[in-house]
Amino acid sequence: MEDIVYADRQQAGFQLGRVLAPVYRKKDVLVLGIPRGGVVVAYEVARQVGGELSVIITKKLPHPLQEELAIGACAEDGSVFLTSLARDLDPELVDHIVKAQSKEIKSRIDRFRQGRPLPNIKDRITLIVDDGIATGSTIVPAIKLCKSRQAARVVVAAPVSGLRYVPDIDMLADEVVVPVRPSDFYAVGQVYQDFHHLSDEEVMEVLSDYDRDFARHTRFPK
Repeated sequence: MEDIVYADRQQAGFQLGRVLAPVYRKKDVLVLGIPRGGVVVAYEVARQVGGELSVIITKKLPHPLQEELAIGACAEDGSVFLTSLARDLDPELVDHIVKAQSKEIKSRIDRFRQGRPLPNIKDRITLIVDDGIATGSTIVPAIKLCKSRQAARVVVAAPVSGLRYVPDIDMLADEVVVPVRPSDFYAVGQVYQDFHHLSDEEVMEVLSDYDRDFARHTRFPK
């Protein structure tokens, strides 16, 4: 298949890390993976740049009549991004959807960070990493969160995206790094040979591997 570029998320993260390392290696970088798939990619990026790895939780806001259709997304600090589709809905309904997704965000924080807060972001270069950018809706509130916590620089990085996604990403982020942008893009998975749905257990194993094999060799600020 000529679309295939990466064998799996691990290889994609390694290749993305090689692109980022010459600029960001050993610069007190915080690498924030978006679960689930983004965490595997972020792990490899963190190894390449010598950065601290953690997860940042965002959730899609589903349309009440068509769940697979997003009206926006929210992040763990309450940052919200709404698309034009949300304008046609009752604001109280939108608020209800945000609150419902916020509960799932808290559940994911408990699972993936054992309830711990995000690492310190202020004055640090922060890389927000996902396994690909489709619409990009879930990335926007993550950028807003990092900006609100005064990151020195917010970089969005992913192995693949289309030529177009929500313009807010380019407007809000200091840099967007995407090595592969197919002109015939239709789905993130088109460039992966293995793009299986990751379980929570697989994500937690990746984070455990980082803590065991990499984090203890690197000193991070308190």
